[in-house]
Amino acid sequence: MSKQQHPYVAQPRFVQRGIAMFDTERFVADCRAAFAADPSHRAIHEVVARAMSEPAAVFKGLGEPQRPESRALFHSETLTILNVVWPPGYIVPPHDHHMWAVIGVYAGREDNVFWRRIPSEPNRIEAAGARALCVRDTVPLGTDIIHSVINPIDRLSGAIHVYGGDFFATERSKWDSLTLEEGRSDREEARRNFERASARYEASLREAAG
Repeated sequence: MSKQQHPYVAQPRFVQRGIAMFDTERFVADCRAAFAADPSHRAIHEVVARAMSEPAAVFKGLGEPQRPESRALFHSETLTILNVVWPPGYIVPPHDHHMWAVIGVYAGREDNVFWRRIPSEPNRIEAAGARALCVRDTVPLGTDIIHSVINPIDRLSGAIHVYGGDFFATERSKWDSLTLEEGRSDREEARRNFERASARYEASLREAAG
């Protein structure tokens, strides 16, 4: 069966001025159906890749972001779907998920650095590779992947992140940006860092507007 014929690939419901309209409810329903049929990331990856092939539709369907955000489109014990809008220059330190993930970029760019544990120093990591995700790009991340993320451009970047589990309840590790030593991820600290970056971005807009 081709990707175009896959029963779990999201299909836009209507077209306006030549742009297929991304339907969030339909996308969530297709992700849930794909997950029910195959609990790995494979079918979900097809759904996300199909959606990212029409980035203008996704951007229009989700609405133009007014500020950075991380908003849940769907959340359960087995599946989490987020719309993530990164502030310019924002950096997420190395971290893991303890679940698979699929990332699809519909606006801007998201650079990922991939890390691996050092065998002789299991609490420390070393760089193992990198991938720049541009508009239309998607990538599946395995359960054991460790990565860091940066929005390297001077404007907002938007991506849909799908996780094969409860993203908000699962304990995760993060690695210190300076020493690359493992520690426990602190959700409240991450939230504060994100809000500070958002505030800086909004202040820059006010300054630019005079």
